[in-house]
Amino acid sequence: MFPILETDRLVLREIKKEDAEGIFDCFSNDEVTRFYGQETLESIEQAEKFVDFFSKNYNEKKGIRWGIERKGTKGIIGTIGFNAWMPKHKRAEIGYEIHPEHWRKGYTSEAVSKVLSYGFNLMNLTRIGAVVFIDNEASNNLLLKIGFQKEGVLRDYMYQNGVAHDTYVYSLLKNSK
Repeated sequence: MFPILETDRLVLREIKKEDAEGIFDCFSNDEVTRFYGQETLESIEQAEKFVDFFSKNYNEKKGIRWGIERKGTKGIIGTIGFNAWMPKHKRAEIGYEIHPEHWRKGYTSEAVSKVLSYGFNLMNLTRIGAVVFIDNEASNNLLLKIGFQKEGVLRDYMYQNGVAHDTYVYSLLKNSK
């Protein structure tokens, strides 16, 4: 059964077919995708494929992605979760995005904190990594504030609109939290 997580203001829940519109709202926005390593979506059908991908990843134990929903409202404002999940090696990478209408309200840090706790305590992870475009100041600052350590630079690591970008690689270890 897919885990539902709650914070003071948010419900993190399974992403369903009816969330394709919310996925499209996020990933069709250039402000969201410019640091994502993902081309901007152009159709709702592409968003539906994201929903299928998230479900398949979870079923195959390769990742888990929650929809971020504000309590008392209907529809997701973003997603968060783990990819590159390696249960044998007790590690995964965290990723997230939120619609610009909801930036700078603390929702992302609230969701990240809850997901980190879930990863360390229920998924038995000992290492959670993150890969972030060097120019993505908001995400870089958030990870450092939460306690992630910058490990280095991955040169030409991610492509966005056909252009290679350097990224920072971060980690947070269970025993360092």
